[in-house]
Amino acid sequence: MNPLLARALSGLLSLLPTRSDLAAMRGRPRRDLLAGLTVAVVALPLALGFGISSGLGAEAGLATAVVAGALAAVFGGSSLQVSGPTGAMTVVLVPIVHAHGPSGVLMVGLMAGVLLLLLAAARAGKYMAFVPAPVVEGFTVGIACVIGLQQIPAILGVPVPDEEKVAPAALAAVRDYLGAPDWPAVTLALAVAGLMLAGARWRPAVPFSLLAVAAVTIAAETTGLDVDRIGTLPAGLPAPSLGFVDPSALSSLIAPAVAVAALAALESLLSAAVADGMTVGQKHDPDRELFGQGLANLASPLFGGVPATGAIARTAVNVRTGATSRLAALAHAVVLAVIVFTAAPLVSRIPLAALAGVLLATAVRMIEVGSVRAMARATRSDAVVLVLTACATLILDLVQAVVIGLIVAGALALRAVARNARVDEVPLHHDDGASGSHDAEEHALLAEHIVAYRLDGPLFFAAAHRFLLELSEVADVSVVILRMSRVTTIDASGSLVLKDAIEKLERRGITVLVSGIRDGHHRPLEALGVIGRLDATGRVFATTPEAIAAARELLHGTGVLPAPGPARAEGPPEPAGEAARESAGGASPEEAPPTALPL
Repeated sequence: MNPLLARALSGLLSLLPTRSDLAAMRGRPRRDLLAGLTVAVVALPLALGFGISSGLGAEAGLATAVVAGALAAVFGGSSLQVSGPTGAMTVVLVPIVHAHGPSGVLMVGLMAGVLLLLLAAARAGKYMAFVPAPVVEGFTVGIACVIGLQQIPAILGVPVPDEEKVAPAALAAVRDYLGAPDWPAVTLALAVAGLMLAGARWRPAVPFSLLAVAAVTIAAETTGLDVDRIGTLPAGLPAPSLGFVDPSALSSLIAPAVAVAALAALESLLSAAVADGMTVGQKHDPDRELFGQGLANLASPLFGGVPATGAIARTAVNVRTGATSRLAALAHAVVLAVIVFTAAPLVSRIPLAALAGVLLATAVRMIEVGSVRAMARATRSDAVVLVLTACATLILDLVQAVVIGLIVAGALALRAVARNARVDEVPLHHDDGASGSHDAEEHALLAEHIVAYRLDGPLFFAAAHRFLLELSEVADVSVVILRMSRVTTIDASGSLVLKDAIEKLERRGITVLVSGIRDGHHRPLEALGVIGRLDATGRVFATTPEAIAAARELLHGTGVLPAPGPARAEGPPEPAGEAARESAGGASPEEAPPTALPL
């Protein structure tokens, strides 16, 4: 078999379920089935609510929870992940519905599924580790605010305003309500949200969301409250269909599909990481998780569902209730399928305000106040990134918010690294080979005419210009020695700035010597002509003592220092200290041949 084909086949097989997955499902089936039932009870009102919020209806949310939940459970990279419709995905889908209608959302789901499969094939899952924690935290806070604002019309019992952005839509809904205030919808929504929040503190393992929805639904039925209901639901899932595919719409849907795929990847991998942190010995496969989410998003639109992703809240419930394998997430999807086929008439009587209350409480619980406060206090940069990402999520869209957060976090990190670059003047000590057996008068003359600077840290584009300003302020001397043994990295920008600094010093009649260049730094310096001319004239040295010896010989040759006498030819003292450590294994300063350098 062709080696390339064999490698591709091996990579594909690594993304498929294994025998160990099946063995794990047989380990503790009773615990997994009970956990799956509990998660299904929690997921039912969320699936209904997110389906309605997306604009495709409650049935779309249920179809997503069943189809995507089952496929992601089997093919995903986490044994404990629970997938389905989420609030974050709903936030992305609302503008797509406004711009392209329900058929556009279904097409976007298919395209996003293909993109996720390509990401899995490209092994892109590992790059999730490069998303900074403040970006994720700000992203979560922004999503929670958007979800909460989206529920305002349903909570107030007014029609959804024709506004694409959530903040203007919420304000318009408040104005409509104040024009004709009514209490039933508000009462039901706040009762559900209050019961969920209080119950979560009292008994976290109890599914208060379903209990609250059931209670207010019964109350609304028995009292005859005039509130909007979910409406008729189909008894079962629709047959697979590709009738909505419109090739002419592909070009306008590419950008939304990229946004949905990026969000599905980000949220799924984040949720899987959370599940790992809540358990001992569990570790998800990020590439396989992308593969499972890709299959889930390919299949979900075929049954009228919306794009899906890993759900952090449902995954957390799954872990807390004792799930040990994929059987729990698969059981959750099966239980929801049974509800779809057998209890659709009952579900259709649920008031919309009750589901709005569920989502409102979910939004509140998404914000970990302690975590946000700690991160905001960590550093000023972390606080800026967190707040900026949250605001961008609220004002723009989720993918743009993450991109902005990553750019700002990267810029602040570069600034912090650049601040570590220093240019320090280093005195000519005895252990540098500057004086040795020479008298104090000669040492004083050396100090007057030679100055050594140690470049410390990274010399790259973010730090280079500050470096040039500092180096250009060198006082009038005869020789400048640039010690580069502590330069950690250097790029093209740093090389060009160094070249510019050397040329400015030389135009002032100052001879520049360079010492201690690391092996890995020669390439950019030589490619940009920084040390080629210096090397050709003998001004590049392996160690600082050699450079100081050459500078001293230069000053002897020009008459600045008196010519060395016979006593000085007996041999140099042993070098010690930092500069000597640079020359370990090299020649001593006096052994360096005299170098005739023009001033």
